[in-house]
Amino acid sequence: MFTRILTSALFAGFVTGLIAALLQFVFVQPVLLHAELYETGVLVHSTTAGNSAHMELGPFDLQRNALSVLFQALLYTGYGLILVALMAFANQRGLSITPRQGLIWGLAGYITVQFAPAIGLPPELPGTSAAEVSARQIWWFSTVAVTGLALWFIAFGKSWVAWGLAIILLLIPHLIGAPHPDTFQGPTPPELGSLFAGRALGVGMVNWVILGFLAAYFWQSETADTND
Repeated sequence: MFTRILTSALFAGFVTGLIAALLQFVFVQPVLLHAELYETGVLVHSTTAGNSAHMELGPFDLQRNALSVLFQALLYTGYGLILVALMAFANQRGLSITPRQGLIWGLAGYITVQFAPAIGLPPELPGTSAAEVSARQIWWFSTVAVTGLALWFIAFGKSWVAWGLAIILLLIPHLIGAPHPDTFQGPTPPELGSLFAGRALGVGMVNWVILGFLAAYFWQSETADTND
């Protein structure tokens, strides 16, 4: 069992990580590099004068890009381990896992890890104001935990009590509210921040759907090989 979980997660996570890195370079990194020019003072944001919408990028950094690829591969391999372990748990209780169903699992992972926390703490660019790190980490991890539990109750609960509890769990972190600074300020144009958040969340959704599909595909393949 453990070998099948590990093998499926490694294949699914590594392939997803490579795709995630490519999408990062195409859609997210140009916005990030452009924002860094504001953070370092190369560009200055003005509310009275117009700012060019053209993305000005810094020099190509091979080491940085290589580390980004490695980070994405490790990140999604870790997510893959969690996702495949949950699939195996559900499979042991009679639920069949198909690649098509894996798409739903991937969306659930995206909602849990990225979308729900982003309601309170959206992806941030360098140079933007933010609350104290430990407070944000506690809220983020708590939100991920209760959101994941809520989605599990929605998917596998068999009564209105479980579904009602799921709704309460989904609402709790947002009723409490994420920690934010007293004032919002920074050198980066807010329009650039919204573009970054939108692209980061959009790319994240694609990555998770791919991860869910591949995790289910490799898990199904490994299970079929074992049965043969």
